[in-house]
Amino acid sequence: MSVLIICEKPSVAKTVALALGAAEQKDGYLSGDGLLVSWCIGHLISMADAGSYDERYKKWRYEELPILPQTWKYAPTPGKEKQLAVLKELLHRSDVSEVVNGCDAGREGELIFRFVYEQAGCTKPFSRLWISSMEDSAIREGFAGRRAGTEYDALYQSALCRARADWLVGINATRLFSVLYHKTLNVGRVLSPTLNLLVERDGKITMFHKEKYHIVHIGCGGVDAESERISDAAAADTLRTACEASQAVCVSLKKEKKTALPPKLFDLTCLQREANRVYGFTAKQTLDYAQSLYEKRFLTYPRTDSNYLTEDMAQTATDLVAALLPVLPFMRGAELVPEIGRVINSAKVSDHHAIIPTAAFAGNGFDGLPESEKKLMSLVCCKLLCAVVAPQEYETVTAAFDCGGKPFTAKGKTILIAGWKDIDARFRATLKAKPDEGSAEDVALPELSEGQIFETVTASVSEHYTTPPKPYTEDSLLSAMENAGKEDMPEDAERQGLGTPATRAAMIEKLLSAGFVERKGKSLVPTKDGINLAVILPDMLKSPLLTAEWETRLTEIAKGSDDPQSFMQGIEDMTRELVKQYSHITEDGKKLFAPEKEAVGICPRCKSPVYEGKKNFYCSDRSCRFVMWKNDKFFESRRSVFSKKIAAALLKDGKAKVKGLYSERTGKTYDGTVLLCDTGEKYVNYRIEQRK
Repeated sequence: MSVLIICEKPSVAKTVALALGAAEQKDGYLSGDGLLVSWCIGHLISMADAGSYDERYKKWRYEELPILPQTWKYAPTPGKEKQLAVLKELLHRSDVSEVVNGCDAGREGELIFRFVYEQAGCTKPFSRLWISSMEDSAIREGFAGRRAGTEYDALYQSALCRARADWLVGINATRLFSVLYHKTLNVGRVLSPTLNLLVERDGKITMFHKEKYHIVHIGCGGVDAESERISDAAAADTLRTACEASQAVCVSLKKEKKTALPPKLFDLTCLQREANRVYGFTAKQTLDYAQSLYEKRFLTYPRTDSNYLTEDMAQTATDLVAALLPVLPFMRGAELVPEIGRVINSAKVSDHHAIIPTAAFAGNGFDGLPESEKKLMSLVCCKLLCAVVAPQEYETVTAAFDCGGKPFTAKGKTILIAGWKDIDARFRATLKAKPDEGSAEDVALPELSEGQIFETVTASVSEHYTTPPKPYTEDSLLSAMENAGKEDMPEDAERQGLGTPATRAAMIEKLLSAGFVERKGKSLVPTKDGINLAVILPDMLKSPLLTAEWETRLTEIAKGSDDPQSFMQGIEDMTRELVKQYSHITEDGKKLFAPEKEAVGICPRCKSPVYEGKKNFYCSDRSCRFVMWKNDKFFESRRSVFSKKIAAALLKDGKAKVKGLYSERTGKTYDGTVLLCDTGEKYVNYRIEQRK
């Protein structure tokens, strides 16, 4: 008899199969040693579309809302039918006595397996392979200690509630606002709050009023000290003059020894943020590159929210660090004694451990990798080395001076032990662009003492302006998504912030493709439609609180301490209330998402824009009677179409060259120039320019 293991992705299945001795490649699975190891490709089964429940749902109409399925339907995910057929056949093979859920150890992994298992109509007993490390020893240990699948029924119910609730809110809210405003408006539990973050930031930038201020600088004994901000230019100039005629006194000297701890290892969000900051990669690009490296077995599983490794990986990590040193160009000539314990904490590893290079990469190096993947691997390698090195130790100095009767401050920093910052500096020296430049405070101050007097003082005034908040980049937006509403979320919420590390990039891309957000350089800026959508949506749909409340309940469901039916009833009640509350909108509201009209030209009578209608070209000022009809007898008798191009030329120059004009007198066609003859009456006249 055989045991069938179903993993979430082909690459994971191959790793598991090789670790357990199933190396024989078949069509859609591997076999060997009494095992069959196959895979999903993410979700092979999806929630069915609304139209599959009833023909009337195929059209979007307010009268059909809310859509609340009583019996849920599912459908194969388009493009993945072949692998689903493979799994169904394997699940029903007579020699398969046990099925193992080897999908990712988490809520979504549970859902992916259960959907396939249940839709295939399988009733064979199944168990759970729950591992956080892809090391061979961890896989073998996890397989030997696999647990009954029924122990994870509560986790499955949590996942099922999440999927159904997202479907209910997404389908109903999207259709509701789309039919009201006559434009497809994507609404979602994560999508809408993310858009709102961008819109709120854009509003702060738009409403910002810059203010001028001045800073007086004094130079004394090799120190540049600054005054506080001074709004009045004359006052700043007066202080400058006073300082030049005064002595400066060091009134206090504060020294502090500080420590900069090594960074944590990368989770996906941190990797996406830093890759955006250092290389300008989008979140999606980073995920794609990381996935490609993972499938090449050069990088560990990228879709993780953990920054640590498990205890069983300590020796592996130690060996890996030693193997990486000769591979990395920026580490040539460097010595490193790793403190692996800094990155080991099994309690802080959730579904998967942190992202690190693999031994396979250390053996291969960068050979054969595309430039983008080389960059990402360098970033991940650097992070691992930095994370296992001693902290940086430094001393800060804050010197306070009195000059001209006003306080001045100078700050400096002296590095005592470079620690992990030395490796970081080595790596950043290889970059063409330097994303993190040192501040003035990174410069060491000369030796000073309290009470020291400086007789010679130079002074100057610099002019500055207050700056508005910066637009979001993918780096800062990912951070905002990760921390959104965190103060309102319980500490034990399974997912804090908006979305998960694996879905945040897709949310950003969805906002871009829907036309609600656009990229301007590295910045992400909401469009007019995006701003309007955020304005019309109720707070419940654009606040991170909805996610916070859901995740709290879903966590309790996963623990078996909350009722799935009660949760879903609440979602249905909320959906009914949403549809009831937004039954109609104002006439002005209906115009919010109307496409902006492009003017054909300027009205010759009142100078207002002229727009194209279905039957005419009309003045936008309703009190003006100017209109050019497309079915004007002048053009119809000459068998010529009164096109937008002709109308634009007439409005701009008063005449338009037209080819193929028909002559009723000769029965032939000719090319001529049509003149606009407007006398200000109800109808506009035209005539053919006489040839001279």
